[in-house]
Amino acid sequence: MRFSTLLGASLLALSVTTQALAGATLQRVEERKELVGVLMESYPPFSFLNEQNQLDGFDVDVAKAVAEKLGVKLRLETPSWDVIAAGRWSGRYDICICSMTPSKARAQVFDFPVEYYASPAVIVVNAKDDRIHGAKDLSGLKVGLTSASSYESYLNKNLVIEGAEDKALDYPFEHVQIAPYDTDNVAFQDLGLGAGVRLDAILTNLVTAQPRLNQDARFKLAGQALYEEPNSVAIEKGDAAWNAKVQQVFAELKQDGTLSRLSQKWIGADISK
Repeated sequence: MRFSTLLGASLLALSVTTQALAGATLQRVEERKELVGVLMESYPPFSFLNEQNQLDGFDVDVAKAVAEKLGVKLRLETPSWDVIAAGRWSGRYDICICSMTPSKARAQVFDFPVEYYASPAVIVVNAKDDRIHGAKDLSGLKVGLTSASSYESYLNKNLVIEGAEDKALDYPFEHVQIAPYDTDNVAFQDLGLGAGVRLDAILTNLVTAQPRLNQDARFKLAGQALYEEPNSVAIEKGDAAWNAKVQQVFAELKQDGTLSRLSQKWIGADISK
């Protein structure tokens, strides 16, 4: 009898705990009246420090719009991309509106409630470099990219984009020397020193690269886009209530034109999904 009572109590406690975990993030946001977002400090035009030393950009404005829809204040954190992409945040962060590609590996630790924009992955080279005309020419060369990014997985020939498993990617190169950076900024500085001085190429997002290509004659694109990169909102895995709420909020932002307006503001085109 005593064992049965203890067993029943244990099962009840487990049930209550499971229910609490299922909606832990939404409950935390509502109770604190604060949404903690995480993104990169230097990933223009999506997120960067402006002249007032404040975070600005497309992802920042989208995060602000999400917080406004939720009726809470927004707090943004900017750890390294390695920390962001590793997941298992243990409640430190509520949401990543941070240009994350939903790979199969990341789906082990994240849920991706909504894809909010898409853009091509491209190769950028020094303008004086005539060796590289596409991905096949990267064999044996040193290519810069953001550490722990989907571009790193691509060069390792093991990128599987979540939801696009039936679309095989083309890997026309042999072994590539991967040079990981915390941000694109230093990678572009190194590539600007000259072809092959520190880097032979950079693999990055077209939208991120375009302002540099427009303003700096040291850089140019090499070949066609490698693949279209979907970018999704990421949250900790297994919180169904928070997942549904994020989907609802982004549906409203799409319907009322907010996502399109912010995309036009920062990108000059509507890349929202």
